Amino acid sequence: MLGQYLLRSDGRPGLLLQGLFTTIRLTCWSALIAIVLGTLAGLARTSPSLYLRLVGGTYVEVCRNLPPLVLVFLCYFFLADQIAPSLGLQDGLRAAPEAVKAIAGVLIGRLDQVDAFVTAALTLGLYEGAYVAEIVRGGIKSVDAGQWEAGRAMGFPRPQLLIFIIMPQAVRNMIPPLAGQIISTIKDSSIVSVISIQELTFQGMQLMATTYLTMEVWTCVAVLYFVLTFSCSLGAGHLEHRLRRRYTT
Repeated sequence: MLGQYLLRSDGRPGLLLQGLFTTIRLTCWSALIAIVLGTLAGLARTSPSLYLRLVGGTYVEVCRNLPPLVLVFLCYFFLADQIAPSLGLQDGLRAAPEAVKAIAGVLIGRLDQVDAFVTAALTLGLYEGAYVAEIVRGGIKSVDAGQWEAGRAMGFPRPQLLIFIIMPQAVRNMIPPLAGQIISTIKDSSIVSVISIQELTFQGMQLMATTYLTMEVWTCVAVLYFVLTFSCSLGAGHLEHRLRRRYTT
């Protein structure tokens, strides 16, 4: 009954698949932003500099102790309404060559929602980055103190010590919680439906309001979310297994 909303008769994606693709795009960008911000904040949290520790700690505590819905509204009405129009990204893409539009359509989605999409990705990345920061901090702290001492004894400055000795070991310990955080990002992406980002939850609500097939629509949405998150779990498990084999043989 819902097949036409997954795949149209002409082979094009239906509303639910379009929403799923938007969720995937949003998750990819948000996870990328979260990993970058979280890594920087996690390194700051373990820095010998008091100033960096305070900056990293403030970012983590503020983002973790704000409801994500409130953060979405704050960022949306500030970034999308005030900052994004002044950057002219959406207008610039509309006037861009067709090849650029095609690439932007794959990476971002609808060009008339660029400002809102970028705001949503930044907001989710900001929120999830606070949790990634704690994962990075925990991963660095999990490395045995002897590794730090050995690196210092060999004359490594702190940046090289982190890059070549500490982080390769910490990453192995960070893979499982990072995978869990990416899965949380997929699920948390449903929050941005309140600012009309046409991801999977938004399309499900629109479809339910049109067809009144409440149970069928939300069961289909739940299955699509499960397929997406379970695939990430399997991929993370495979990566963790390969890393364990690589470093134990």
